[in-house]
Amino acid sequence: MLQFIIKRILYGFLVLMGVVTVVFLLFNVLPGDPARMLMGQRADEESLKVIQKDLGLDQPLSTQFVMYINDLSPISVHDRDEEHYLFLDSTKYDYSEIMSYGESSVLVFKSPYLRRSYQTKRKVSEILADYLLETAVLALAAIILASFLGILFGIIAALNKDTWMDKSLLFTSILGMSIPSFYSAIIISFVFGYVLSEYTGLDMVGSLFEYDDLGNGEILRLDHLILPAITLGLRPVSAIMQLTRSSMLDVMSQDYIRTASAKGLKFWKVVVKHALKNALNPVVTAVSGMFASLLAGALFVESIFAWKGIGWVLYDALTKFDLPIIMGGVLVTATIFVVVNILVDILYGILDPRVRIK
Repeated sequence: MLQFIIKRILYGFLVLMGVVTVVFLLFNVLPGDPARMLMGQRADEESLKVIQKDLGLDQPLSTQFVMYINDLSPISVHDRDEEHYLFLDSTKYDYSEIMSYGESSVLVFKSPYLRRSYQTKRKVSEILADYLLETAVLALAAIILASFLGILFGIIAALNKDTWMDKSLLFTSILGMSIPSFYSAIIISFVFGYVLSEYTGLDMVGSLFEYDDLGNGEILRLDHLILPAITLGLRPVSAIMQLTRSSMLDVMSQDYIRTASAKGLKFWKVVVKHALKNALNPVVTAVSGMFASLLAGALFVESIFAWKGIGWVLYDALTKFDLPIIMGGVLVTATIFVVVNILVDILYGILDPRVRIK
């Protein structure tokens, strides 16, 4: 089991290294000069060179990549010599010294450093931490709604196979998976938040917290969660419904189900206690992966509903060409996805020893 866990963690680390490399290369070959974005179009060349040196942009691409890996790594190199800026950003975080080597170099232990925003100068980790809660709440609400409705509709479709109800649910699920999230977000926001707002009492946009006009500070607005959670849960509902239907049909054809029915057990007891219990294994795997994706942030949904989560922050950073926030957000979301999948693999390795052999 220990070997299985180590193997999964190693695979996850390799995936993250691949993501780090692709993200760095992608955002460092894009057109645009961050130094000019900071200083404006009328900035003189001397000022631009100072900013480029401060950001490490005057270094070769390979050196910049080493600097970036050094900042991300919990164990990294730090230079006490301020004139040497190979590891410039490592002077901007708190660290604990592990050992010294050479004249001015020291090996340190620190939390991963995601750089600072070009616009606000705040640490990217602090910015993302401020908005992670709202993304987590939205993702949790969406996956709970999607799981409940998807499993319910999947059971109904399986028990009414090839009837009009089954075909209607299948058609609806295909439609739900086909509609892009940004399009469904616009339609749902307009219809229920504007056209029918008098009856629904919902707003087109809004976040989990907002400032009270009466001066009571921030107030919790759970009603703002309804529309984005429904929108974000549409595709998972469709996928979970089809998977539950397929799994239920497979389980219902097994011999032990027929045996349970032949013993005189009530129909719903056979369905819930015997069939559904065994049919949910692949559904749980799918739900965990979907939750990781939702937790990673839904850029279009959060942007359209002005839900101030990680997706909203990334959209705002994209419009301002704030590369550290974009790169940090992508890495955080990738890390969340990898960690959740590793935990699910480990859980299944515990529950089913056959998985460890693969």
